[in-house]
Amino acid sequence: MKMKKIITIMIIALLAVSITACTSAEGLGSITETLAETHTGTESSIESDLPLTYSTLSIEGSIIDASDLFTERDLEQTADLSEAVYIEMESNFDISVENEGVYVITGIVENTSIIVEVGDEEKVQLVFEDVSITNEDSPAIYIKSGDKIFLNLTGSNVMMVTGAFEADGETNLDAVIFSKSDIVLNGTGSLELVSSQGNGITSKDDLKITGGTYVIGASLDALEANDSIRIYDGDFTIITYKDALHSENEEDNTLGYIYIAGGTFNIAAADDAIRATTFVRIDSGTINIETCSEGIEGTYVEINGGDITIYATDDGINATAKSGYDVVIEVNGGAIEVSMASGDTDGFDSNGSIYINGGTIDVTANSAFDADRTAELNDGIVIVNGQQIDQITVTAMGGVRKR
Repeated sequence: MKMKKIITIMIIALLAVSITACTSAEGLGSITETLAETHTGTESSIESDLPLTYSTLSIEGSIIDASDLFTERDLEQTADLSEAVYIEMESNFDISVENEGVYVITGIVENTSIIVEVGDEEKVQLVFEDVSITNEDSPAIYIKSGDKIFLNLTGSNVMMVTGAFEADGETNLDAVIFSKSDIVLNGTGSLELVSSQGNGITSKDDLKITGGTYVIGASLDALEANDSIRIYDGDFTIITYKDALHSENEEDNTLGYIYIAGGTFNIAAADDAIRATTFVRIDSGTINIETCSEGIEGTYVEINGGDITIYATDDGINATAKSGYDVVIEVNGGAIEVSMASGDTDGFDSNGSIYINGGTIDVTANSAFDADRTAELNDGIVIVNGQQIDQITVTAMGGVRKR
């Protein structure tokens, strides 16, 4: 194990975001305080409606076959510690992980980064036991290389970056957890994460979360990935000045997608809550978007299940051309409640088509549905402003039917 001394810098006071009380982090402003007050002193009583096995994630006719999106190891919430290496962190020293294996990390430190740099075919698992890392300008975890890196949570963990990030050569570091490789977060513990001037978690490949409890406050995106964000389970409280979940790939228009199989989400976002450039698919879970500009956005949005509540100031669910996929909103199941702010807003807005094939939808909006092409109600229950409808009327502002 290689340890590298770094220059001592001024210690910034610890920013506190209580997991039990969800109190606000300094510098995150009123949006943080609003969500914090809403959930103070409460505990979630919702149980995730997860598939019995990940093989059931295959749905005929879906935008993607999700049966191979998670491996068995991705879904294991407890690490095998039989050959683990134990590391006690020290303030002002970086930890360099240069060999494949399992590492148990402990300690309460400042000005310390865990840097993983292993071979492209090697896997590393970092197990965090009641860890606290507070940095001013560098990630708490920086993954430079590796096949896949597992971050396993036990106990209560805190990671914060209190100032502006410094670049690593030509690499623009912008997150408390920054990875150039695939990363998987899981475990039975919790992670409190604050990024005062950047993203919460960034992956330049795939970002998977299959378990754990997360409280994330970020001035930019809370969860950001180039290739995909895949969530199987977890409990999330997210406050962000930008997007809560953001996946975008500028080089490959088949990537940049978001898949949610389960979990519980409480989101307050200044911009979009869930945004992907290609597609968003939601199969299950409880998603409560307390405030946002746009709730769920992608080129193709497919909702097969789940309990979804959205309050938005622009569009509740939006399909717009960002990739080569068809521009579609498709609802096959689930319970969706969308409430819109006044003004030029739409509950469901597609620059292509809308297909409602099942589920229960309740929209409160001046304009409930806006589609440039087909808008079909084939099955399910749809209520608009308190009245059940049997066909979709596409309207513009003021209730005028669009031609």
